[in-house]
Amino acid sequence: MSNQIEQVETLTQKAVQTVFQSMVSMNMAPESPVPLPPNAAGQIIASVGFIGEATGVIYLYFNVGFATLIASRMLGIPEKEVDNEEMVNDAMGELSNMVVGYVKSHLQDGGLSCTLTIPSIVRGQQLSVEGSSQIAKKVIGFRDGGHQMLAEVLLKQS
Repeated sequence: MSNQIEQVETLTQKAVQTVFQSMVSMNMAPESPVPLPPNAAGQIIASVGFIGEATGVIYLYFNVGFATLIASRMLGIPEKEVDNEEMVNDAMGELSNMVVGYVKSHLQDGGLSCTLTIPSIVRGQQLSVEGSSQIAKKVIGFRDGGHQMLAEVLLKQS
């Protein structure tokens, strides 16, 4: 199992870097994971799961300001025109779908068939996700300049 969680962790790191570079022209460098700083606007967690021979969920954590910047870049509009939560939620859902789709594709190439779940979005303050004892967990930090995010991988143990 430790080999599979490490594989998914590595794929998630590559997926975040690839998707952010191609979709929003950001170089998300891996770093030690640290909690996102408190933010008056709150946080967003975008997640997509995968089910099959490999089963898990990948959560992407953002402060709302960074998520709004990403949405503006994905939509090709100025940040000030991203004027509602739905626009940001849709962009974060699509971004998480692309990241986890990358992971799924590479898992399938390695012989582990799986299907993606629909994206989900959670908003709030100082959010965290807890798994049960049968779940392996890895957290990866990323940064591009002043912008920080976390990716959390939860993988069901066989």
